[in-house]
Amino acid sequence: MTKILVTPRSVSRDGHPSLDALTAAGFEVVFPTPGRQPNEEELLEALPGCVGYLAGVEKISAKALESAKDLKVISRNGVGVDNIDLDAAEKLGIAICRTEGANARGVAELAIGMIFAIARSISYSDSAIKAGGWQRRKGIELKSRTLGLVGCGKIGQLVAEMALGLGMDVVAYDPYPDESFAPSDRFRFAALDEVLAKSDAISLHCPPPEDRKPLIDAAALAKMREGVLLVNTARASLVDADALLEALDAGHVAGVATDVYETEPPDENERLPKHDRVIATPHIGSFTHESVDRAMHAAVENLLKHLKG
Repeated sequence: MTKILVTPRSVSRDGHPSLDALTAAGFEVVFPTPGRQPNEEELLEALPGCVGYLAGVEKISAKALESAKDLKVISRNGVGVDNIDLDAAEKLGIAICRTEGANARGVAELAIGMIFAIARSISYSDSAIKAGGWQRRKGIELKSRTLGLVGCGKIGQLVAEMALGLGMDVVAYDPYPDESFAPSDRFRFAALDEVLAKSDAISLHCPPPEDRKPLIDAAALAKMREGVLLVNTARASLVDADALLEALDAGHVAGVATDVYETEPPDENERLPKHDRVIATPHIGSFTHESVDRAMHAAVENLLKHLKG
């Protein structure tokens, strides 16, 4: 029986009905590390003999791929593939599939929720009450404020539509702008520097740059308005954490919300999630019933398409 490796954390722990289609097609479904991401050593042990790989966000190195002599396809239950050594996959003839749009609404709704949470210090106020205190921070209203989007694909477009519904103006940067997306006269595309300079809140919805340097570094932060809010539901590597901490401590950035980290769970020495003006969530952007169902069914379909034709 040929094997398919399954590693997304919630699915490897709890299972999912979509996997029944794989067993019905004659495959053995293998969960190497239920409930957590596998490391390289664990992938080196688990991948040999697998023809398919339903992958999460764990790093998939060239070494791991080279060990998988029978592997034909990697199917992500999401859109990000920057964790995969794509050059090695291409060289080895391993197909890479994504489930574009499957988790877009879940991530977009979280981003909007995070903007509200920072703007009104919801997490801080909740913690203060629970600790027996009564500390308050004056918030801001979102109507007529400008939301800047860095990345305006499926997720960014949903965020834009929601923000417009709240009465915000939206300005978006995308290296390949979809000019057909024109939801309102209060939306427009602009250069990255203008998005950084004109926005009261900025939400990141893009992959890391090819050079892997942080997109939001000290220079980018300096271009932002005083008191800006920053939301990151995309990739931790987009942001220079040390520069962001300095901007937070100086008051230049009023608040941050992040759903992504360099290591997950975050290393105990990672300072950004512990800052009192940072809201940190455990990579829950696509972790909704609906998003998981859509992504898993699409990921399984992609596997079967490549393995069965």
